[in-house]
Amino acid sequence: MNEQAELRDWLIALRTPGLGPGGLRERLAASDGRIGQVVKQLQRQATSLEAGAQAWLQQPDEARIAADLAWLRQPGHCLLRCTEADFPPQLETIPQPPAALFIAGDASLLLRPQVAIVGARSASMAGRNTARAFAHHLALAGFVVTSGLADGIDGAAHEAALEAGQPTIAVIGTGPDLVYPRKHRALSARAAAQGALVSEFPPGTAARADHFPRRNRIIAGLSLGTLVIEAGLQSGSLITARLAGEQGREVFAVPGSIHNPLARGCHRLIRDGARLVESASEVAETLVPAARALGAELALRLQEPSAEPIRRSSGGWRDDPQYQRLMDVLGHDPIALDELSARTGQSAGELSSMLLMLELECCVEGLPGGRYQRLPGM
Repeated sequence: MNEQAELRDWLIALRTPGLGPGGLRERLAASDGRIGQVVKQLQRQATSLEAGAQAWLQQPDEARIAADLAWLRQPGHCLLRCTEADFPPQLETIPQPPAALFIAGDASLLLRPQVAIVGARSASMAGRNTARAFAHHLALAGFVVTSGLADGIDGAAHEAALEAGQPTIAVIGTGPDLVYPRKHRALSARAAAQGALVSEFPPGTAARADHFPRRNRIIAGLSLGTLVIEAGLQSGSLITARLAGEQGREVFAVPGSIHNPLARGCHRLIRDGARLVESASEVAETLVPAARALGAELALRLQEPSAEPIRRSSGGWRDDPQYQRLMDVLGHDPIALDELSARTGQSAGELSSMLLMLELECCVEGLPGGRYQRLPGM
């Protein structure tokens, strides 16, 4: 089957009313991943499906399919299918994993270690500034900042990552060709150009209330951990945090004033077991083991001898004088972070980011008690 015919079958299946990602995945598993066979089977069994599915399978809207294919032909656009080797493995373990994702931008970013930063749409200025500070630090530490393109905390996190010269991933609750809220049209374009827009909904799908919990499960599923900054007790961010916890991912929450209604959701998370964090370095350090495990899994899945290391810049850390100085100061004997800070003149927060990157490249080993040492041969 040629690529256009296969894409057409995928689009027919994805748009079949009532099928859903779970139903499509079950049929793919029974058909050894052959989407053409799945569509033929659906068409043969159409009379046993709901009326909308019957009508669609008997006579698909060719104009709609043609528009979908035209969107996919645009530069930087793709349909990432669960049958492909580079489909994010971290999504395979979540409830109701998507069968495919429409992506505008760099699809390979979905394989990078990610941190979700979410929170209130009506966030305070202090909350947005906190989101910016955390996102900036984590982006420079090598994590891709992932969020939902919503107003408030989401938007601040995306903007800070982009302003740091790093990519960001926006998982949206509409089709990939639409922007919600509309005020984020420019931000959406920047995210697609410098990172990726991700949606499980086909082009032309408008925003609906039930789309956003579905979007949230993907945000939580893609990320090694979810950080909540300002959230009321009824916030959708608490759904994302709950899903992250259910998926076995880390959940972090920034505390706030007892007089701030937008701190109550974070305080509830902390009471329920989320990690209270006051700095981005705490988040980064906690996620190092998970990031290394993800790299090892990807190396095995893609049948490569080792995972591609995270780079701070295109030239890598070896071209950065600050990293060179840190490696010169680091010895093969354990050294505490505060001593490293005294020797290099850099802050503990800045050093934590650099040490995280070096750990991910298997150059440095983190030890109990906040100590570090160079690995043999480095």
